[in-house]
Amino acid sequence: MANKQRTVIRPLAAGFTLLEMLRTALLRPELTALVSTILVFAFFAVNAGDQGFLSFAGTKNYLAVAAEIGIIATPVTLLLVAREFDLSVGMAIGAAGIAIAYPLAYFHWPLWAALLSGFVVTSLVGLVNGLLVVRLGIPSFLATLGMMFFLRGLTLAGTLALTGTTQIYQLKAAVPRDVLLPLFAGTIFGLPASIFWWLGLAFVSAYFLANTRYGNWIYASGGDRDAAIKMGIPVSLVKVCLFVYVSVSAVIVAAISMFYVDMADVAQGLGKEFEGITAAVIGGGATIGGLGSPIGTVLGLE
Repeated sequence: MANKQRTVIRPLAAGFTLLEMLRTALLRPELTALVSTILVFAFFAVNAGDQGFLSFAGTKNYLAVAAEIGIIATPVTLLLVAREFDLSVGMAIGAAGIAIAYPLAYFHWPLWAALLSGFVVTSLVGLVNGLLVVRLGIPSFLATLGMMFFLRGLTLAGTLALTGTTQIYQLKAAVPRDVLLPLFAGTIFGLPASIFWWLGLAFVSAYFLANTRYGNWIYASGGDRDAAIKMGIPVSLVKVCLFVYVSVSAVIVAAISMFYVDMADVAQGLGKEFEGITAAVIGGGATIGGLGSPIGTVLGLE
């Protein structure tokens, strides 16, 4: 009898495990983005495969375009999981670009010092955004929308006052042999460095979100704020840190873009905030919080 029971129980247990695995896979936020990516790739492979889509050059081009959006879309995804928005990151790219380019072109700073000035500016932007939301209770949509217009006006007026124009040119000539330049303007295995910044940030953020205590705090902060506070989770600190992360990512995008075109422009990141949020939502992120994945965002950008 014991042997008969074992032969009956094992298939049921295995079937139950398989169903649970299937259910878990179907509930993953990346699933829709994965299916969409496969279908879109198949469509273009069939219809444009002989026109360069499947070539190395074609692949490099569309990945490079996706990378600049993906670098900011990755932290935007984490912020969406925490149930917040950041509409100022596009203007933060322009502000960061000017903060880097001006000391390079006019004071001949080394690249590391110019980058540091960009990080300081964007960190302050993220900190103010976060404090407006968690301390004053202003909805993040309104707080960051106001910051977007403030940054746009401040960067435009400041750049015009300092240089007489809204653009700063010939930046590569200011740091021709700087050891940090290849990190933003170089290539690895024939692919632009921006692609490796994007994928690196995405996979590190995905691991961080799924496998660390802080990642659990992000999910809890967006899923049920009151319950998270009662559990002792520092919700305010979590959200402020995420706002800073989003703003700081603008420095990387600004440096990559400005060295690619050899020019910094006040309007450099115009519209990038909406592209980043769109990619995060397509990748499975929920505007109501508590759901999202940087890997899904990578797929949503393809």
